[in-house]
Amino acid sequence: MRVITKAIYPRDAHGLRKSTNLYFTVGIVMLVICVVCYNMADRLPVVRYYRHIKLQAMEDERNERGPRSGSTLWHVTGRIKWIGLGIFLVYAVTLSIFPGYITEDVHSEVLKDWYPIMLIAGYNVFDLVGKSLTAVYLVENANVAVSCCVARLLFYPLYVGCLRGPKVFRTEVPVTALTCLLGLTNGYLTSVLMIMAPKSVPIQHSETAGIVSVLFLAIGLSFGSIVSWFWVI
Repeated sequence: MRVITKAIYPRDAHGLRKSTNLYFTVGIVMLVICVVCYNMADRLPVVRYYRHIKLQAMEDERNERGPRSGSTLWHVTGRIKWIGLGIFLVYAVTLSIFPGYITEDVHSEVLKDWYPIMLIAGYNVFDLVGKSLTAVYLVENANVAVSCCVARLLFYPLYVGCLRGPKVFRTEVPVTALTCLLGLTNGYLTSVLMIMAPKSVPIQHSETAGIVSVLFLAIGLSFGSIVSWFWVI
């Protein structure tokens, strides 16, 4: 969206105001579409089928063991703790680098002020590609997925090299390639772990596993946002 608005609107206060209005208008429209689609999806036969299976499994467990609402959350958290750690690491690493480093510390004499915008666009495109790749190939082993999340810590020395290393590393190509790889791994690993977490527990607890996964994601977002200040400092 920013690529389009930057290209069509003049580079002054009036153009910036138009760009901002269009951005928030499109965002509001997309939110409304998401709300409508969510409510429509809730009525689909396949959704009702799996909800019925979950409710039946919950009823069977209640008859066998009695109510366990107090311990269920901790039980589920214990079952997916390593997957949750992977989700935390994915977003802690990503948000500590993107978009702070991308917008504050990179410069290009060729692309000028288009450079950060193109990097952000590249990240988002490859993030979408990564999330879609699970339809082609899905990692089934949780240890492999979490190990890949830990391996993403290597992005820190790589980006430091692009910031303070030899001049060849500070050019557009290495930074662009690294940013696209950051987006690709973020999208793919997020999708893999979010699919894996509900499958790691009995079906009656899959919704709880999803909620716990989102909690780990939110903590990772917050931690990464705080750490991102180090790039500015």
